[in-house]
Amino acid sequence: MITKQKGTYDIYGQKARNWNYINQVISSFAEIYNYDYIRTPIFEASELFHRGVGETSDIVTKETYDFHDRGERNITLRPEGTAGVVRSYIENKLYGSPCMPQKLYYNGTMYRYERPQSGRNREFTQFGMEVLGSNDPLIDAEIISLPIKIFETLGLKNLKVNINSLGDSESRKRYEEALISYLKPHISSLCEDCQNRFLKNPLRILDCKKDADSEILKNAPKMTDYLNDESKKRFDQVLNYLDCLDINYEINPNIVRGLDYYDHTVFEITADIKELGSGNVLAAGGRYNHLVENLDGPETPAMGFACGIDRLLFALETLDIPLADEKQLDAYVMYVNDEEKEYGIYLTQELRLNGFKTEIENCSRSLKNQFKQADRYNAKYLIILNSEDLKNGLIQVKDNITKEITKVKEVDIIDHLDLHI
Repeated sequence: MITKQKGTYDIYGQKARNWNYINQVISSFAEIYNYDYIRTPIFEASELFHRGVGETSDIVTKETYDFHDRGERNITLRPEGTAGVVRSYIENKLYGSPCMPQKLYYNGTMYRYERPQSGRNREFTQFGMEVLGSNDPLIDAEIISLPIKIFETLGLKNLKVNINSLGDSESRKRYEEALISYLKPHISSLCEDCQNRFLKNPLRILDCKKDADSEILKNAPKMTDYLNDESKKRFDQVLNYLDCLDINYEINPNIVRGLDYYDHTVFEITADIKELGSGNVLAAGGRYNHLVENLDGPETPAMGFACGIDRLLFALETLDIPLADEKQLDAYVMYVNDEEKEYGIYLTQELRLNGFKTEIENCSRSLKNQFKQADRYNAKYLIILNSEDLKNGLIQVKDNITKEITKVKEVDIIDHLDLHI
């Protein structure tokens, strides 16, 4: 038997219904917040992620699925969504639109070669929202508030926003110098990854999961102490707008995010769910004002976030938060002979086209077993076709809860179900 690959998954049954429900909530929020859907390819030129995500990020150094295609081109399965959106923004000249900023959202599969664990797979689905073309701190606050409102609508509570500012390039350079000076005498006490990052991207050391509880990192200089006046003013504006939106937050100087393209605002949204362990971050993002330029586009300020739907669904299931209802039909069409079946085919189509969730017997079951099948489908009404009734223009309808049977005129069947469902 051929089985699925390690770190991948099948979605079916009630989980698939829950999955679709989450996607409906996401798309409805995107609609009311004026974000347009964008779809980018599952694979891109490897250079996009090396230049976009960053050569020193864990994603590029450890986790990407890279291969050569038959034309010997370097190809990578997308490990995240932002770089592809920015590539599309540049290639399709969306910066020329009179409708700026461009507010976009995506929802699709990503791939990272990492150890599978609860809520984290090698193939995973991620949705995200990006705003390209605005440097207004209000956009930062909106991007942070969006996942909070989506999660609350789905039923999550006790969410926490951890926020920090990396400042502009001047602030970041001053801070990196201070951090390097502080870490230099202690670096041998930190993990191997931290030692490698010290030479390439010292800020990433603050994001280390292995040494997160180390006193060395706890006592490290704080980024917020090195922000210049302009960066500090901007960060204060973001916090003020979050207050306006009634979003609770906590300034966390160790939030730097794992991707190289961030500047100014960075944030993570966590849920207090012990089963998620250290993977309790449900959404994260930040501002990336130089990524478009780095990928050969025009100067474009931008801000965005991403959320893994797998982890979100795991969190909701862990807390037993109800999502989509169990599968239930409005009507189940039953028959015994071919004449009744032919009429049933026509009637089923009419009911479906009028918006009723309808199924018709299609496995040649006996009438007794059709009743059982209707119960398995949790059908609200049974439409029991009978040749004698059909000759008289009547249809037998049974309420599957009260068990009341009514004979309805054929021409009135739609109105009858409309009235009762």
